[in-house]
Amino acid sequence: MKITEKHISSLPSDINVAFIGFGEAAMTFVKGWQKTDCPDIKVYDIKTDNPSATIRQEKIADYNNLTVKGCESLSEAVTGADVIFSLVTADQALIAAKNTPNHIIEDTLYFDCNSCAPDTKRQAEKLISSKGGRYVDVAVMAPVQVNLSKVPLLLSGSHAEAALMALESLNMSASIIAGDIGTASSVKMMRSIMIKGMEALMMECVLSACKAGVDDIVLESLEGSFPGFKWQERCAYMLERVMTHGVRRAAEMQEVALTIEHLGLDGKMAKATANWQQRIGALGIEPNPSDKINYQILAEKILQRLHEEKRI
Repeated sequence: MKITEKHISSLPSDINVAFIGFGEAAMTFVKGWQKTDCPDIKVYDIKTDNPSATIRQEKIADYNNLTVKGCESLSEAVTGADVIFSLVTADQALIAAKNTPNHIIEDTLYFDCNSCAPDTKRQAEKLISSKGGRYVDVAVMAPVQVNLSKVPLLLSGSHAEAALMALESLNMSASIIAGDIGTASSVKMMRSIMIKGMEALMMECVLSACKAGVDDIVLESLEGSFPGFKWQERCAYMLERVMTHGVRRAAEMQEVALTIEHLGLDGKMAKATANWQQRIGALGIEPNPSDKINYQILAEKILQRLHEEKRI
């Protein structure tokens, strides 16, 4: 069905929603919807194609825990969908867009929520619109864990008004920024320079300070310079985020660097951030829930794993 004003009364329980990618963001959206009136949801995640039985079963368990219909292919998930959320890693966003158009119905809303360069989003838009889909550039503007399905979303493109209508009907929080495809993603890319860059700086500062045995003094000094920032708490949070999501963040920062280069600037800071995110995320450390509030335990685990890699 084409989502227009006359359909608002039937949403969200009568809307067919598909997810391409079912990681933290997608699962958090569903958790938020379950508190109200949950739509009919089909999902496909590439992890179910993984040769590792453990990885496949973990993702299937995610499907079951959130009572969504897990699909064996992207085509199965998106066929018949009124709304599609693309929530994959940045390096897979264009691939997802290439594999979608032949399976969608005309006027399907395609929410590209991935953290990609504006040029990448414009390429994806051409693919989706070639088969009558309505592509929307969506930027996720805050951590999803806190806000669930009410996380602030920024929309741009010619179908932003229809997208806003659908998202509000799904009890989500969205706003429109004037501009073509790529405008919302530009905001996201520029924001990530700072947010992910701070994480990378925190990694380098705290790991170095811990090795030197002066971390407590360094963080106390920083708290004095920036009172109220809660440096020890923020440090633990940032370390855990990079440990858990560093590989995905690195892919995003590669897109950020590409965006900066397209603007005629260098992007060295974004590239350095990507390197830190990739290096720590690739260690594969899964912090215990009790460790997430203690930056020293997290730093010790990272340093130990880095030391082991050097010996290997």
